[in-house]
Order: sequence, then C-alpha cells, then structure tokens
Amino acid sequence: MVIDGGFEARGEGATMRKKLIEVALPLEAINAAAAREKSIRHGHPSTLHLWWARRPLAAARAVIFAQMVDDPSAVPEEFPTEEAQARERARLFRLIERLVPWEATTDEAVLEEARAEIRRSWRRACADNARHPRAAELFDPDRLPAFYDPFAGGGSLPLEAQRLGLEAHASDLNPVAVLICMAMIEIPPKFAGRPPVNRPARAERTLAARSWRGAQGLAEDVRHYGRWMREEAERRIGHLYPKVRITAEMARDRPDLEPHVGRELTVIAWLWARTVKSPNPAFRHVEVPLVSSFMLSTKPGKEALCRAGDRGRRLSLRREGGQTLRPRGNKTRDHSRQTSRFSVRDVRCSDRLRPHP
Repeated sequence: MVIDGGFEARGEGATMRKKLIEVALPLEAINAAAAREKSIRHGHPSTLHLWWARRPLAAARAVIFAQMVDDPSAVPEEFPTEEAQARERARLFRLIERLVPWEATTDEAVLEEARAEIRRSWRRACADNARHPRAAELFDPDRLPAFYDPFAGGGSLPLEAQRLGLEAHASDLNPVAVLICMAMIEIPPKFAGRPPVNRPARAERTLAARSWRGAQGLAEDVRHYGRWMREEAERRIGHLYPKVRITAEMARDRPDLEPHVGRELTVIAWLWARTVKSPNPAFRHVEVPLVSSFMLSTKPGKEALCRAGDRGRRLSLRREGGQTLRPRGNKTRDHSRQTSRFSVRDVRCSDRLRPHP
C-alpha cells in the first residue's frame, strides 16, 4: 500500500493520472522471476527467517513500480497517439522485465533507471497539483512519496519500496514479522556506507581504506561475529555434539559415503526423544525411544527412514532409503510409527506400552 500526498489529497480535489498497473503488466516475465526465487537461497530474505506467507520480491518490485509510474495514455502531451503510447508502454515493459530478475536486486544501473521513472511521474503529479491548497506539504517534487504496509509480514513490500527509492514504513502485530522487518529495512540503512567495526577489519589497512557500498560494512561485521559465536559455541558445547567416523561397514549400505571412509564428518541433524524401559522382560535392559516416526523423508524418490536395531542396552539407528519404502502406489507407508495418542509401541518387540490411568 503506497501512501503519498496525492492519495491523501484525493478527497481534496487533487489530480491523479492513471498508473501503469491500471492498464497492463508483463505478467509472464513477473511470474517467471517469482517462480525462480523459490530456488534462490544465498542472500534471499527467505533465509533470514521462515515466513509462511512471504510475497515474491519480483512481484512486489514490479507492482510498486507500476503503481508509481504513469501509464502513457495518461500523458497525452508527450504521447499524443495510440502508437506512441504503445511504444512507450512497451519500453516500460522491457524495463520491468529487466527489473524483476533476482540479479536486478544488486544492479544499480537498472534500479536507478526505475527510480528515475518513478521520479519523473512524481514530478508530473506535483506539477499537476501545484495549485492544490496543501501543495507545499503533499506535493514536494524533491521528496518522493512514502510507502506504508500495515500488515508487513515477511517484509517483501517495504523492502522493495525501499529498494526503489521510497521511504518505507511497516508494521505488524506479530513480533516475528516486526523482527524480520527491522533486520531488513530498519537496521541496514542506519549503517549504509559505513565500514565494519570489528577489530580485525579495523586493523587491516586495505579493508579500512576501501569504500563500503550500501550495507557491505554491516554484512562484514555480521559474518565476523557470526563466525566468532560459532567458534565459541563449539568450544563450549562441541563435546556434546561429537562427529561421526565413517567406517567401511557404514559405506557398505551407503555408497555415497565411500569417499569419506576413515574421515570424521559433522552431524547435521540429531533425533531427540525421551526413552522408557521395554515392557518385555526379555528386553527389559533396552531403552525404547518415544518417537512418532523414524521417517527422515517422505518425498517421492527420496524416501528415507532410520531402522532401529539392538546393541546391548541401547538401540542403534541405521538409515535406509529407496523404493522399498513405497510398496503401495505413490504413497509412502511409514512402517516406523511407534506412538499414538493412547499408546507406545516397543520398536524391539512390538509390545504396546499403555499409559497409567
């Protein structure tokens, strides 16, 4: 939602021209760029924090641009004929097609071209409303209108408004959304153009002397202190998360591990569960994990589960995968489900553990 002087003054006799978004958009290019964003990880806001209704940046950027730029049919003094209007509209479409790809987020030439179009339309609106009673307050040609999103969520809209040169404001009732927006649109501008402040960067003359564009200095500090926190955490609690030495026996069932035999690899996921003693007297020495499922992946073609086995007093888990886990049609059958609302099944002897009344 864009809030500018023109929209605020519409009820006071302000003149507003038809915008590009009211006529047409290059939807095919926008859709393609929005779909491609799903596979982008490095540098994308989606990696900052999961948000279930995040708007594609490409669509947000295109919509805000088209909302701010006049349609050629609304500028007859410059484009008097339909042919001239069609040519100008096609030029704006080509600009949008160059504006929506992910690479355009760091392409200052394309972004500045889009900002110039927005400024041109805004100056036109200011000239149209020069005699408005609140013209000095609402129609300042040197100050672009502000953007406000009262339900910002993941922050895609205010982020792209800021990228296009607008003063962005956002709010949300969800504190997670507020934190995401602060990290994306409030904090970075405060450190724009500033060098990093971490000690190694200040000590290195080449880093101190270079120019820091945008939030590059802030990003360098985040990387530095992120590494420090990781190293400190590993020093303090790393012994609680031991690495796994790959053996020939493990590689026998996992051909992809053969190049790593003899090496120690970092564990990327841990399965945590409470345990109880087995109700079967024959296995009373075995600790039974209370888990709802040993399935690691149910995606077709990538099925995997942990198969439980007995090792003295403890259960060992072995990863299995492949089509053997999909015996019926396309649905994955989870043979490892052990818990329900009313009972727990012992994975070692299949006896049920019922809760005390």
